[in-house]
Amino acid sequence: MREIKFRVWDNEENNFWGEGRSLSLVSLVSDSVVNDDSTVLEQYTGLKDKNGVEIYENDIVETTYYNDIDDGLGKIGTITFEKGGYCIIFVGDTEKNNLGWIEPDETIVIGNIHENPELLEKQS
Repeated sequence: MREIKFRVWDNEENNFWGEGRSLSLVSLVSDSVVNDDSTVLEQYTGLKDKNGVEIYENDIVETTYYNDIDDGLGKIGTITFEKGGYCIIFVGDTEKNNLGWIEPDETIVIGNIHENPELLEKQS
């Protein structure tokens, strides 16, 4: 069974709550996080990247699995929940037409949308 965990980004403080500890749904509800616009609730996908890093919603990842050219460079995208599962929306795909499933052995977490938005600049 998949472990259900969350992390919370605080828009006012510009950091994650309780970094390094898991937050249960019970503690989040009791802290009134669920409907608070000053925070962003992000769920753990249940997957770890090829380095053993947990993959959460809104993480920025690089994956070589969907690379059209064998140049060693990976495609970059963000993790989201779409069409019934966690997937990658690749940089530049504003229509969400080219969703990729997460392949943990081919994926590395390189940041998140809150702390590293510059990673989402269009790939050349």
